[in-house]
Amino acid sequence: MTDSRPHGRYVPTTTHAEWGAGRPHLLVSREEGWFRYEITDELVRIGSSAENELQLTEIDPHHARITHDARDDYVLTMLGPGEMNANPNMTETTDDHSEILRTGARFTAGPWALVFVRDEFADHGRPYGGRQGGEFSDQPSQPARPDYLHPDHVDWPRRFEKPVD
Repeated sequence: MTDSRPHGRYVPTTTHAEWGAGRPHLLVSREEGWFRYEITDELVRIGSSAENELQLTEIDPHHARITHDARDDYVLTMLGPGEMNANPNMTETTDDHSEILRTGARFTAGPWALVFVRDEFADHGRPYGGRQGGEFSDQPSQPARPDYLHPDHVDWPRRFEKPVD
């Protein structure tokens, strides 16, 4: 068998996948156990109210929300008390209660711990080429992200679809 890669080495690729790719989901846990919540909507409201997409007991009626933004990132905004994974003053968001979710990002709401997971090939926060692409100063820069909002992009209409009840 021959290796088609140049010099038999790994060739990094971009983490700019199709819109919403990478099976984004939350691992939701508390003392009694855990479950997986698939993120399939552009907006996921989290709280104890029945109108939320992710309803959890013992937290505020409207505790947090996750928005799938125009850059194909998932952004957490905390509306109620809880811990976030990152220092909001050091993130790419302008809101003190928001952070861009990357694989492994953890936040809490009452007795619940929630961890965001997205497959590495689609997680824009991973290094160019994933873990094998290099780290720190050895890591080449990624090309610019696709224009997910441009009408010529294959995923463009999805951004404007209304949720189905």
